[in-house]
Amino acid sequence: MANNMEIMLAKLKMPLSDLVTAILAMNDELIDSDQLEDCLKFYPTNEEMEQLKKFTDDYETLGKREQYFLELMKVPRMDAKLRVFLFKIKFNVQLSEFKTSLNTVNSACDEVRRSTKLKEIMKRILYLGNTLNQGTARGAAVGFKLDSLLILTDTRASDSKMTLMHYLCKKIASKSPSLLDFHEDLVSLEAATEIELKVLADEMQSITMGLENAKQELAASANDGPISQGFHKTLKEFIGQAEAEMTSVMEFYSIVCRNADALAIYFGEDPTRCPFEQATMTLLNFVRLFRKCDEENRKQEAEMEEVKGVNVK
Repeated sequence: MANNMEIMLAKLKMPLSDLVTAILAMNDELIDSDQLEDCLKFYPTNEEMEQLKKFTDDYETLGKREQYFLELMKVPRMDAKLRVFLFKIKFNVQLSEFKTSLNTVNSACDEVRRSTKLKEIMKRILYLGNTLNQGTARGAAVGFKLDSLLILTDTRASDSKMTLMHYLCKKIASKSPSLLDFHEDLVSLEAATEIELKVLADEMQSITMGLENAKQELAASANDGPISQGFHKTLKEFIGQAEAEMTSVMEFYSIVCRNADALAIYFGEDPTRCPFEQATMTLLNFVRLFRKCDEENRKQEAEMEEVKGVNVK
């Protein structure tokens, strides 16, 4: 640990006093997030601080490690200030990535619910199921479970390799070929399957807690005296801007969560039993299976045409 700290201090391109000044000024042009994390990683323990208080008069004779500790100790709650500064540096990127994920989820939900082509294909699947089950209790269904989409490739005709998915694709290709590219309506679906709502909830909580910690340090640093004046002023400006952004993001987050639940409801599912992650993955797998079967149908037809051409010759 001591060797790692010596390496960290050796990498500093400024005197230790200037390092503290840059931290208190929240100058992210002089200090980056990696350096702040190092400062926190090698922050003195309470025991080390108590021991060093005895050597404040011998500053010049101390090693760089001890001098580093003493510089940090000059500022009240320096560890809290380091964390707040680190949060400030990461805030914009963290919030931007969070909003990107929210937009992806929201777009996927909207695309699925607004796709008239997908809706038409679902109608044809329902009609196909009712036709096959004609004369049974399941022959007049008004809907079907979302995961039943995936069993279309499991059911084969007794005398061929054709599955129900192949049959569905063949029928759509002959009757309504414009529906075959329905996947182009769902451009955000694949990216949405990589996002978990629980992770988004944790991220939302992390940002909210970081901002709350910043507000607590703002209140505390108001009583530090001249040493924290610059820090307090910069932090106050940042919090004002961050709170305004967070209000907007939290409203959007609530909307996205409602839309994620509405996706399952759109297919007649219970969101607690078919959460967003399951619904989007099922739909993505259906899209992939549909396109694969359509491609296999086209390949088979092309081979048959080629055979016909050879026979004619």
